Amino acid sequence: MPFLSAGGLVTHYDLAGPQDAPVLLLANSLGTSFHIWDAVMPALAARFRVLRYDMRGHGLTDAVPLEGDNGYSIAALAGDALALMDALGIAKAHVCGLSIGGMVAQHLAAHAPERVERLVLCDTAAVIGPASVWNERVAGIRKIGLAAIAPGVMERWFTAPFRAANPVIMQGCINMVARNTLEGYVGCALAVRDADLRADGARIAAPTLVIVGDQDPATPPASAEALAAGITGARLAVIASASHIPCVEQPAALERLLVDFLSA
Repeated sequence: MPFLSAGGLVTHYDLAGPQDAPVLLLANSLGTSFHIWDAVMPALAARFRVLRYDMRGHGLTDAVPLEGDNGYSIAALAGDALALMDALGIAKAHVCGLSIGGMVAQHLAAHAPERVERLVLCDTAAVIGPASVWNERVAGIRKIGLAAIAPGVMERWFTAPFRAANPVIMQGCINMVARNTLEGYVGCALAVRDADLRADGARIAAPTLVIVGDQDPATPPASAEALAAGITGARLAVIASASHIPCVEQPAALERLLVDFLSA
């Protein structure tokens, strides 16, 4: 079970694939561990050196105490990713981020362009709001806990037919959300609330692919279109019959897009 100390955090990570292959960094969505990528790993690890990690306060990675009512920041979360790359001796990587992981990926490409080869932004946006939604969610979590809100999260993550057909996967994902630290979830939720990365789009020079599920209510296709429009030369791809977590709901479609784009 690989752990290392990077940037002051004990971070849980996984590094798989040929040692001489290009590195692909995968950044997770809010409330998930790096196992959210399990279904696409066989195809990706056959072609790339894939680095997955648990974000601060998620999975088995250290949480960072919150200061007052403040959360984390996207810049701090991007710093965690860079510290992990540094600790592993990785100078440059393709970066694929999902949801909040996509915000982290945007920040990396805009502020550390020398570290990013190609960029994939999956079911994310430059702004994910409104702030009132995040304030209500955080207040609810602090009052009743993550376990109580986890079943409702599935309605945003997956389409109704997928939920009905996959009750075991749904329960596993509920468990995954519920077992994160409260500090980690709240800190990252507030980071999303406070993030406005629209100015970063113009700074991104890496070839970029924006991907979105056609039924994503959290970061809908219109948000993905706006994100792609703000990045010079970015391409947009829509995955049919998918909501917010296509790496679970439509892994074959997602892996085809990733392999084709990152191998170009």
